[in-house]
Amino acid sequence: MNNIPVVKVGVVSVSRDCFPISLSAKRKEAVKAECAKKGLENVYVADTIIENELDAMKALEELKNAGANALALYLGNFGPEIPEMMLAQKFDGPVMVAAAAEESQKDLIDGRGDAYCGMLNASYNLSLRGVKAYIPEYPVGTPDEIADMIADFENIARVVIGLHSLKIFSFGPRPYDFMACNAPISPLYKTLGVEIQENSELDLFASFNEHKDDERIPAVAEDMAKELGLNNPYAGILPRLAQYELTLLDWAEANKGACKYFVFANKCWPAFQTQFGLVPCYVNSRLAARGIPVACETDIYGAVTEYIITCATQKPATLLDINNSVPKDMFEANPEAFAGYKLTDTFMGFHCGNTPICCLKSGKMGFQRIMKRTLEPDKEPDITRGTIEGNLIAGDCTIFRLQSTKDCELRSYIAQGEIADVDCQSFGGIGTFMIHEMGRFYRHVLVAKNYPHHAGIAFEHAGKTLYAAMKLMGIEDVCYNQPAGLPYKDENPFG
Repeated sequence: MNNIPVVKVGVVSVSRDCFPISLSAKRKEAVKAECAKKGLENVYVADTIIENELDAMKALEELKNAGANALALYLGNFGPEIPEMMLAQKFDGPVMVAAAAEESQKDLIDGRGDAYCGMLNASYNLSLRGVKAYIPEYPVGTPDEIADMIADFENIARVVIGLHSLKIFSFGPRPYDFMACNAPISPLYKTLGVEIQENSELDLFASFNEHKDDERIPAVAEDMAKELGLNNPYAGILPRLAQYELTLLDWAEANKGACKYFVFANKCWPAFQTQFGLVPCYVNSRLAARGIPVACETDIYGAVTEYIITCATQKPATLLDINNSVPKDMFEANPEAFAGYKLTDTFMGFHCGNTPICCLKSGKMGFQRIMKRTLEPDKEPDITRGTIEGNLIAGDCTIFRLQSTKDCELRSYIAQGEIADVDCQSFGGIGTFMIHEMGRFYRHVLVAKNYPHHAGIAFEHAGKTLYAAMKLMGIEDVCYNQPAGLPYKDENPFG
């Protein structure tokens, strides 16, 4: 993963002047030891303990010199609310606030820190200053629990930092029949700080043609052949795919400007095949495996969605259609695979072939069957070659989407579940998903709130991180799959 930020969390302890500073000093050293024990290598525990405004400025300079790009304010005792929040406001990066729990009933006179109380004042002062901070679900803990909170925060901070230095390259326009992927881009600038460079397909085509005799093509094609191994019945397409991969990477390098990270949202049909002579899915999958998502059908919000997942999990993500229902006979024929789920809890996620090969049971080079029906109906696949196909690897998953409404309001959904160990008996990159109460979630969130068909897929349970990241970035409308006893706002109470 070379396209996501490295997070260095700076931990700064605070102490109210009517409390012994030694209490905060002792507690922060205990947190430092627990972070080391848990293997949190990118955590810097500052020497400075904040008692006053000058200490806050000193801590700010210390964090800058240490290269910290995320701040964990640790209330070792009650803490001085104004100086500590001054640091939170001036720090250029995501902020977490947590407080120390009392250690023992034997030390509740000189050793009592009252940080439980201090956390209340800290939260009030965050509000006064308009500072958005991550506050864990239960933000008071012993040193080992604080270290766990810092580990969670590292993943959340990676999302925020990555988006603030992200550029989206889109090559469009969007396919005519996929207006659902179109949404106002203003919130990406205003709320997330993302940069967007919208380009024409013609720009991409011109650059692609300029790479025709690129001397690097054979090496990239060889790397593709090595990755595919024996699962490569259409090896002749590899030089064209290599040419396209180099085109995208060179474009990003030449155009990312002041941004550090980049993703793509590219049109991939219908004229793409006739002009470029390939299907770009396999290239999209290879870049996604490196932390560079390439969203299909010029889906700008899909690209951001995939990138958020990649930052949150440090694993490849994919973008799939929430595509079709699971046949009843398939459900009934696989009782062990579907144990604990209803038929309406299941669906198939599909795309032509953009999922990284490391996320497939046995990824195989293929051709785009839907396009072949119209472009090459009576011949061997040529310009429709280039998909990577197979069943998704079974295991934990999260479906996630960040989207703008037509009125420029950002909203999101998150639902955790599993990918079933079932042969989908179909084509493309495809998997059978199992999410509790998916039928109701589909109706009262995805349909009712006008979400498009594309969903970002995380190959682990990432809901905790994704939810906290959305809230930290000020996105209030974050939906999840509510359990059976908790009806949705617009759900018919009579069934």
